Parts: sequence; C-alpha cells; structure tokens
Amino acid sequence: MLDPVTLEVLGRKVTAAAEGMGFTLQRTGRTLYVKEASDFGTALVGLDGRFFGYPRTIGVSHFLDLDCTATIRAVPDLDPGDVIITNHPYASEALATHLPDLHLVRPYFHESRIVAYGWCFVHSADIGGRVPSSISPSNTDLFQEGLMIPPIKLVRRGELNPDVVALYRANVRTPDQNMGDIRAELASLHVGGLRVAEMIAAHGVETFIAAQEALQDYADEKARAVLARIPDGEYEFWDYLDDDMVSTFPVRIRLALRKRGGEIELDFEGTDPQVATAYNIPTMGRRHAWFTARIIGCVSTHDPTLPMNAGVYRCITAKARPGSLVNAESPAAVGVRQPGGRRIFDMITGALLKGDPTLMAAASGGVSTPVVLAEEETAQGDRNVVVLEPMIGGMGARQGHDGVDARDSGTSNLANNPIESIESAAPILVRNYAVRAGSGGPGQWRGGCGLEFSFEVLRDGCTVLARGMERCRFPPWGAMGGRPGQPFRVILNRGTGKEQVIGKIDLLEVEAGDVVTILTPGAGGYGDPSLRDPAAVLRDVRLGLVSIEAAESDYGVAIRDGAVDEAATARLRVARPPRDVTGFDFGTEREAYEAVFTDEAQNRLNAALYERPKRQRSKLRRQILEATVPDMPRAGHRPLVEVLADAAAARARFEAAFAELLK
Repeated sequence: MLDPVTLEVLGRKVTAAAEGMGFTLQRTGRTLYVKEASDFGTALVGLDGRFFGYPRTIGVSHFLDLDCTATIRAVPDLDPGDVIITNHPYASEALATHLPDLHLVRPYFHESRIVAYGWCFVHSADIGGRVPSSISPSNTDLFQEGLMIPPIKLVRRGELNPDVVALYRANVRTPDQNMGDIRAELASLHVGGLRVAEMIAAHGVETFIAAQEALQDYADEKARAVLARIPDGEYEFWDYLDDDMVSTFPVRIRLALRKRGGEIELDFEGTDPQVATAYNIPTMGRRHAWFTARIIGCVSTHDPTLPMNAGVYRCITAKARPGSLVNAESPAAVGVRQPGGRRIFDMITGALLKGDPTLMAAASGGVSTPVVLAEEETAQGDRNVVVLEPMIGGMGARQGHDGVDARDSGTSNLANNPIESIESAAPILVRNYAVRAGSGGPGQWRGGCGLEFSFEVLRDGCTVLARGMERCRFPPWGAMGGRPGQPFRVILNRGTGKEQVIGKIDLLEVEAGDVVTILTPGAGGYGDPSLRDPAAVLRDVRLGLVSIEAAESDYGVAIRDGAVDEAATARLRVARPPRDVTGFDFGTEREAYEAVFTDEAQNRLNAALYERPKRQRSKLRRQILEATVPDMPRAGHRPLVEVLADAAAARARFEAAFAELLK
C-alpha cells in the first residue's frame, strides 16, 4: 500500500502529465476543433484499460469513463513505438462513439515491459461519408458516416504506416488538416511517455504501477462519500429527443436510478428502440461515459479534491437493452449520439435531485451543436469545411446560485472559436455573438441564458450544417418551483421579407447575403420566481438579460424609472398563485404530449416492440404514433397544446392502433 504523501504526489504528477499531453495537442493541432474549441482528450491509461490520470483544465472531461480494454486487446503484438488508431464504435466496444473521433493508444514500456498506455482523441473536421463534416442526423447506417477504422497499428516501431495513411487520406475531404491533427496526437502521446519515464525514474516502476490502482481506490472512496447523501431508493426520470428526423415524434430515454447502500445502478429499461437515423448511442449496454458523465460534475462540485480518474465510477453499474437507443447494435448510425447523451446528463440530474434537492441544478440548456459551414467544391475537388462555433446553452440554476449564462458544464472544457479565427477561415461576416436575452428559466435562482449567433454568408453555394440541435420542442425543465428555459430556434434572414423559421438543420443551402441566426436554449430555473430578490431582478433588467415586461410577468417585480417599485411589487406578488416547490416544471408542450402518451402507455408500447424483430420496430412504432396523432408537427412549428387539445380522443386512437398493429 502506498503512503498518503507518495499517493498525493503521484496523483498530482499523473494529472499534470495528462494536462501536458493536452496542451501539446492543442498547441500543435491544425484545425479549429483542436486549436480553439478544444474538442479533444488526453489521458494516462492503466494496465486495466481505464484512465488513472486525466486533465482537469483542458479537453473533454466527460469522457473520463471510457474503456480502452477492447482496443488494446484487438492489437496484441505491441512493440515500443507502436500506436493504435481506431474510430470504430462497435469494433472498439464504444471507446469511439462516432467516426469523426480518432482515438490513438500508445503503450509505454519500461525494460521491455508495458507499464501504462497513453490515450488521446481528436474530433476530425471530416472523416468522409455522405456529407461534409461527416455528421448528418439523417444518415441511416454507419457506412454512410465515413471511413471506419477498426483497431489497427497507425505507427509501427516509431514509423507511420504508409498504407494506413494513404487509405485514410483517400477517404476524407480535408486530408492535410486531418493529418496535422493526427501528428499533434502523436506528439501528445510522446510527451505522455516522457512524463511516465520521469515518474518511474523518481519513484520506481513498482510504485508507479501500484499507484494506478491506488489512485482509483482513493477516488472511489471520495466519490462514495458524496453520493452517500442520496437516500436509498429508486428514482425514475425520463426525457426526450425532439424527434428522429424520420418521423415528427419525440424519442424517449427512460432511467431508473437505484441507490442501495454504497452502490448505484442505472437501468435504462423502457427506453425507445434504436432509430433509423444517427441519434443512437453505442455503449455495449454497460457502464459508459455517456451514462456516467454527469456523476463527475456532481462529485467534483461537492468535493473539489476528488482525483480525476475512473475510480469515481466504481460504485456504479449500468444496463440497457440491446437494440435500444442507448445500446445501439451494428450497423446503426451513431454520428449524432451527443443529443441522447445530453438528455442522459439531464436525467441523471433529475434523478439525483429527487434523492437530494440540494445536490444538483435544474436542467442545463442541453445542447452542444457545432455549426459548420461547407463551401462549394473547387474544380480540383477540394472543399473548405469549417466549424464556426460549438454552440451551447446556459447552465441550470441550483439552490443558492443562478445558472451561468452562455456556459454549460455538460460540455466541460470546450471553448468557443474567436470571431477573427472563423472570419479568416470561412466566407462569413459575424453580425452578432452574444448572450440570448430572456432565455433563462425564471426562478428564485434564474437559469442561465443561452447564446445568440448571427452570421452573414459572403459566398454562393455554401451549406450550413448543425448537428445536435435539440430542445426545439421540450425546453430545459425547471426544478423546485423554477420554470423552463426558452427552446432552441434557428431563423434565416430574421427581420426581412425573406424571414424563415427553420427547424432542425440537416443540410441548409445558403447563398451570399443570407443571414443565419441561431438561438440556443436557456437553462431551467430553480425555486419559485416570486421569491427572487427584487434587486437581483433589477440587475438582470439593467444587464439586458430580462425585460421589464418579463420582470413583472415572470417575477412579480414592478420596475419604474430604472428602480424597483416596492409597493407595486408587493401587490403583484400577493396576487400570484403559489407554485409547487417540490418537483419539476417540464413545460406545457411536454404536459400536452404526456397527457396522450403516458408513461404506462410508452412502457407498454416498447415492451411489445422489443418482442418483434429489430428491423420491424421503428416502422411499427411510427405507424402507431402516426395513427394516434396524424398531424404531429415538426418541433417548434406548431404548439402541441393545439394539436393535442383532445387528449382523450388521441388516447383512444392509440389503444386502437396498438391493438391492431401489435395483436
């Protein structure tokens, strides 16, 4: 057993090593994804295939629970200087979760013995496939999403494999940019190897290997101490994707979080079957980063001394039915797996709030939407593909604290691209990039506002892509009396005679002079808005985050001549009806939907669908839902409270369709 001082010293050193790998990758990377947005990750991997050294301050922190075991096992004959590459979600057993993420693993040797591994990934600007940037929600299988690379050797004994490089370059639209990022990954892994050698020289190889397990034991102990605040019991929560792009109906993910003693089980039984588009999540049906990512935010907030390693999750198990949205089976498309993952973040949040209302915040904006501009191909076949901004929403409010505006902890350390960088890389002019006023959910503590991004296209023949647009139908929910934030909206040529409200973007063709405005969701509020300090409401009005009208209607605060009118405010607040401060406000749209599609009905439908062959499930589900609501609109185009006004009649149609199609 390591003494506490040595353990603390090595804990700091492995974190510093992982962060040094990250800074090396960022500073030597080629694309905006890496240099500016920080859509990459680095780590030291133990002999158990899990991360024992992970950055705190750089890169994607919610991938802490990935597992390299299957990728390492697939390439058993490793020599010093070898590097494995993979992006294959199924062959890597969900180390990679969509094809643009290029994962590299390098063994670190000491005297002919593997003592650890280095890991890194970058999100590539393009990996081939049907569309520029490779990700489209309407892709129907993995083969449309780009070049698939099972775990193979990219580097043999320190030399790039020219055959792999040639094949890779021939299948991507931006080979030079991509290879620049791959070389940055290799530099990162080299730095990791240097740091490992230094630790072994200082502490000895056996101490270094023992620390891999001991650091995870320590993280496990500290995580359990935080999670012990949750009373034993079962906490159910569910949430929705707006639709699957094939039909106009929401797709549900359902969770039962069971706390027993020091153990937590995440059970996704009741989740809808995998869809025929790219929203599926590959997890292998066991504990995975997309299931557990919200836990690290919880425990590290309540114990900032927690080590960043996979031991945080030892007390957690997970299960999900094969062929469900959250345990997709090959060759299901998975390119847009992040929206489902973001819904799981919010579901974990909601379940933990049921156990302890002080432990978590209300729902975040719940999106991470890279907005991409692809130019027309040149005569030489080249095509410029640029990520303009990775758009996020606001952060949910929690007891005692407003949510952070235009920031979302669910996407960890990702950053925005500077305007100067994107205007120099793409033919656009940024008209506005700001906090989206009025979008945060009202509450005693206000939900964080989302973002507004408006840009003019300067060249004909361009295409805008925006994967991961969600919360267009059901906004981020409020908690303990707080109200929902505002939903996602995209507007083309706002304020002109050509104004058009756009739903989810797949491929939006634009010409010179078009102006695209993207409005991301605000987060949910926490607590009764009538209890908000009037001075805080006045401050929000002065900052332009809340209008004078909303101050009165949402908070019961009258503002006259730039100050709070205390007498009028008192009258307004006395007249306001009390709010339930023990549960959640999901908004009128979800209430209207679930008046027809109850939890019981959706559970019964899914149980029947899973009895059918996988190829039949999506079609049957769509037929039943369309028979129930024949005129279901696209998200954001028509209020469901109008469409589903006669809930009883719709429920009767559901029962008839269910009996007819699943008899």
